[in-house]
This record gives sequence, C-alpha cells and structure tokens, in this order.
Amino acid sequence: MADLDAFGINPGALSAKIYVPEQIAEKPALVVVLHGCTQNAAGYDRGSGWSQLADEHGFLLLLPEQQRTNNPNLCFNWFSPVDNGRDRGEALSIRQMIMTMVNIHGADPSRIFVTGLSAGGAMTSVMLASYPELFAGGAIIAGLPYGSASNIPQALEAMRGAGAFSTKELGDRVRRASDHDGPWPRISIWHGSADATVSSTNADAILAQWLSIHELEQAPDVSEQIAGHRRRAWNDAAGRPLIEDYRIANMGHGTPLATTGQDACGTVMPHMLEEGISSTRRIASSWGLLGTGKERTVARPVGKTQEGTPTLPVSRLSRLEPLPSEPSHPTLLGKAGLEKVIHDALRVAGLMR
Repeated sequence: MADLDAFGINPGALSAKIYVPEQIAEKPALVVVLHGCTQNAAGYDRGSGWSQLADEHGFLLLLPEQQRTNNPNLCFNWFSPVDNGRDRGEALSIRQMIMTMVNIHGADPSRIFVTGLSAGGAMTSVMLASYPELFAGGAIIAGLPYGSASNIPQALEAMRGAGAFSTKELGDRVRRASDHDGPWPRISIWHGSADATVSSTNADAILAQWLSIHELEQAPDVSEQIAGHRRRAWNDAAGRPLIEDYRIANMGHGTPLATTGQDACGTVMPHMLEEGISSTRRIASSWGLLGTGKERTVARPVGKTQEGTPTLPVSRLSRLEPLPSEPSHPTLLGKAGLEKVIHDALRVAGLMR
C-alpha cells in the first residue's frame, strides 16, 4: 500500500492510500474504500480484506483517509454542508483521487465502485448521490441515507433513528444532488439488526431512497436466508440485482466477515465482526469483480514513482468531466472550529474516548 500524494486541489484536506497488486486486470476496475470513525485506511483494509481480493482478481484500490485536523475522531464529515455535496470539500477531494486513479493508474472509468462503513458508509451515500455518473455501484455498510443531516445535532439524531420518512422525498434528495439523467448505480445495503450506534432504521431509509431512484416496487424479487441472515434483492429486466439488502442477525455496529471456510476474507478487529458471511466477497461478486479467477492480467511495469511504487501508463481515455479550478467555499466555522464542535459532540454521544 502506498500514498497517493498529488491528486488536485484537495479542498477537503484528505489523504489517501492506494493498492496496486502485482498482477492487474487488462482494464482494471477501481474500488474506493471508506473507513469508519476511529479507523484508518490500512486498518480497515486489513480488517475487511479488500487487498486480498485485489491480489486474487487484479483490480485497484483507492482508500481515502480522514485527518484529525478535519475530524478528531477520524470520521468523514458526511454531515457537513461544506463537505457533503457535489464539487465540495471532502466529496470533491475523493473525486479528484478517483480521477487520478483513472488517468495515472489506468482504472476503467466504466467500472468504478465505492463502499464504506459507518461514517464511511454515510460518505458512500454522499458520493453516490453527488456523482452518480461516476459509479457503477456502491455498498453502504452500517451507514445513513443521503441528506440525513446538515449539522452535528442532526447527525447524532439521525444515527439514533431515521424517523418518519417519505420514500419519494428520500429519492428527491438524491435527484436534487446533481443534474444526472443517465443510469443510476447499483446499490448494496448491509446493516446489523443489533446496531446500537447507527440504528438499522437508517438501512430502511437507504433502501427506500434507492427504490425511489430506481423506480422499483416495495416487494423484492428475491428473499432468502444466507448463513442465518436475510438477503433481499430487486432485479433489473435481465435478472441482475439493482438493489441488495442484507440484514445481519444480532450483529452490532461493524462490517460482517467470514474468516474461515472457502469465503474467508479479512481479520476480526474492532468493528470488523465475524458473522459467517463475507460482505467484502459478496459485494465484490455483485460488482462482477471476482469473475472465474482466470482474468487476463498484466504485470506492473518496472518504472517507479518517487515513492518507489510501480506505475502504469497514463490513460487518455477518461470520460469524466474536467475538475473545477477553484476550491469550494470554506466553512464559516473553519476547520479548527469544527474540530472542537465535533470533538465535544462525539464525546457526549459516547462515540469518542
């Protein structure tokens, strides 16, 4: 895993790690992985096992990383108006990272995916709503729907429960986030039934939000039990899931893992929980990343970056729109003011020691 040092104006002041396996697919997919509060990029990767799958199947990883100067508990600021919209703050920084992976590391712009846990899951909702043209799919783990909060008190209230909501209004929040008029990303939702940190009513709201976006009926096409956990799916005309909803029985706040058996992936650690089902493998499979295990791969070239990380030829085929040349407007409080407010609120909520 290496640092991604230069990726644009970076208005959200984030950092990032990347992982490029020794053998990559000829046109590699890119998975953007967003860690949760108190975590960092390398720790979440170790727990979830994404780099293990990247080694097995030749896709690229981008792991944005929060900084304590932005948020003392290392949460992505999914609730901050200066960070949670199109071409703003942290959301724009993540988009700039993605552009760099396409242009410098040869990621296939038609196969970009995003996933995250908790605050990373809420930021996944932000990215999917703000840049739907960018993503083929997204997976929200123990997260919140887009538009849940625009300040810290609202964020804490939303985490306790999604409250009453209109399916259409939830969908309209996403529709208003951009001027997108093309196909919408496929969505995977994961939430523990015993989550005491982010209420599972948020998973209900995420589901309603994307049922509205995809104009799907409430009744699923598939309802089944897998390893004791409920999976429902809403399919397109070809029978492929547009939305999958996994509710993990008796699981608290975290990412569900299977660390033994043929699907073994990841490592048990705080908020990385053994539940006999690998969310990482199932998410990757739903995105078509696992294939047959015999994907055509190419070795990385010998050339090195300044950090010693092998690089790929620059791609000129990006279909992504140009980046704005000016940074987004700063918050009225400023980063230092936000730090104190967030710090105090998270302590009150019991989310920070």
